[in-house]
Amino acid sequence: MSKLDRPREIIEYCLKPLDLPTATEEYKEAYRRLEHVIKTFQLAALRAKIPTAVDFSNMKTITINERAHGDD
Repeated sequence: MSKLDRPREIIEYCLKPLDLPTATEEYKEAYRRLEHVIKTFQLAALRAKIPTAVDFSNMKTITINERAHGDD
């Protein structure tokens, strides 16, 4: 099992480019949202009984400014 198979490592990998202090409310909220998405995806894959691999190492890094888009 790769480190990027586990939710915590995936989340930390995704949040790293933002360079947010981990104690901030923004970091905690982003972490909570990503954790929800990953667990929902994992549950759906389990229900479908289809092994699914996602290679996050090849994804381009983007920074999202939610305030610029209405704090959704």
